[in-house]
Amino acid sequence: MKIIKTIQELVEWRSQCEFPVDLVPTMGALHEGHLSLCEALQSKVLPNEKRYLVLSIYINPKQFNNSNDLDNYPVSMNDDIKLCEEQGVDVVFMPNNSDMYTADASVMISETQLSVNLCGAKRPGHFDGVCLVVSKLFNLVRPSRVAFGKKDFQQIAIIQKLIKDLSYPIELVAVETKRELDGLAMSSRNRRLLKEQRAKAPLIYATLQAAKNDNLSSTEELDIKTINHNLEQVFSPLEFKVDYLTIVHADTLQPCSSKNSQALLVLACFMGEIRLIDSIKLFDE
Repeated sequence: MKIIKTIQELVEWRSQCEFPVDLVPTMGALHEGHLSLCEALQSKVLPNEKRYLVLSIYINPKQFNNSNDLDNYPVSMNDDIKLCEEQGVDVVFMPNNSDMYTADASVMISETQLSVNLCGAKRPGHFDGVCLVVSKLFNLVRPSRVAFGKKDFQQIAIIQKLIKDLSYPIELVAVETKRELDGLAMSSRNRRLLKEQRAKAPLIYATLQAAKNDNLSSTEELDIKTINHNLEQVFSPLEFKVDYLTIVHADTLQPCSSKNSQALLVLACFMGEIRLIDSIKLFDE
């Protein structure tokens, strides 16, 4: 496994690489969810086909609208490198801020439709930062395939639009959310949860499941008010603070009130200062 720490070195390596490349962009603090992205790409490699798998580790400051969140984002570089070796990653790209963003950098990339609500509204500038760093990684690595997890459902929709609108010849592989045994969606931020918070956190997914399992057969329209009331009944005693809760169409991210296979119940909440997101499709296809 090769570790690359500068853009110049990455450009040199890529110029000499004659085989197709797949990419897993991460901010480190790797867990099984990240490894499942690697596995999804590795499973697409045909017998006797030669491809390289690149995993990037970079805590992108441009996508943080909260400096405290940035300062406290978990870091575990040595463990991350070990996991990459065990997973069969070919190249780990670990740049620093000064290399990724020059002092006089002034260009940004904005998406103006899918990013206006949900996390885009609650975290101003977040998706501008995501689009910028992902575009830079695409330009440098030049992958033919890239993998992202469905837990960040809005991010996937925006990056798919980025690929389309900027004409990147890249296939986006969307991977199902990886969960702990108790249902909690895997996230690097879970490491910041206090012991008592971690014990309560599985109720996030359990509550979403309850909403899905609720028959809702009394009406043909989805009732977000009832779902919201039920969730608040669970969350209020536990000191969870709901940031948003709504039902959207999985592709357009627009509000959805009809029963269909693309109806997605989405949630962001705070446990203390730690913000967690999750989602669940209300109806099976």
